[in-house]
Amino acid sequence: MSNSDAQESDSKIPTNLRLLLILEEVAKRGVALKPSDLIEALGLAKPTIHRLLQTAEAEGFLQRDLDGRSYGPGPRLRQLAVNTVSSEHLRTARLAILRGVADEIGETCNLAIPDREGMIYLDRVETKWPLRIQLPVGTQVPFHCTASGKMYLSTLRRNTLDGFVSSHKLRANTEKTITEPEALNAEVRRIARNGYSTDDEEFMSGMAAIAVPVLDEHNRLVATLSVHAPTQRHELASLTQFLSLLQSGASKLSGLLAS
Repeated sequence: MSNSDAQESDSKIPTNLRLLLILEEVAKRGVALKPSDLIEALGLAKPTIHRLLQTAEAEGFLQRDLDGRSYGPGPRLRQLAVNTVSSEHLRTARLAILRGVADEIGETCNLAIPDREGMIYLDRVETKWPLRIQLPVGTQVPFHCTASGKMYLSTLRRNTLDGFVSSHKLRANTEKTITEPEALNAEVRRIARNGYSTDDEEFMSGMAAIAVPVLDEHNRLVATLSVHAPTQRHELASLTQFLSLLQSGASKLSGLLAS
């Protein structure tokens, strides 16, 4: 696009709408974008794009990606997304779906969303059993040793996953935690093939879990639906019998996002 074309496009887009369009484009693409990507998509002039990106970064709505040149959602944009999907009418419908799945399985079900450093529990319905594992709403758990986190990692592009593995210490929560990058990469590839993820006492001794993705209309992961239980009641092999129930619940949640 020529400078004159970009300047003409600048004049057509109201000033107070430009930053919103940038945030919308970053959220819509689902990957970190370079300034050139935004120039091409929105037709704004290069100086305008760079100025708006600096503002969005300074205010916490966007942040630099690992390459130092691309921009992805910052903490304030991620919190905005959480607050949006937590609106009262959406949460009521979402909890009804979660409760239905939890009642059929008889164990705690969780809805988690990815954040910068781990998965955050957005909603949960507790088991009625007195023996339960307490992980309240708002808890952040690691990517590499939880069913929800590994499910998310399995959806990342290869270079993004490599960047995560190389820049994060894979801390051992238990003796079963995967701490070798090669082993984690193999596990993530297996999850991508199977379409679901497991946690065999990797995050917490005595706890097993399975997770499935909740997808948006572009087939991108926006959340995970998982069930966890003490191994006294369900070892991992036992939990996998509930996979179809989780997948059905995740499909309903995806439909709720699209409605």
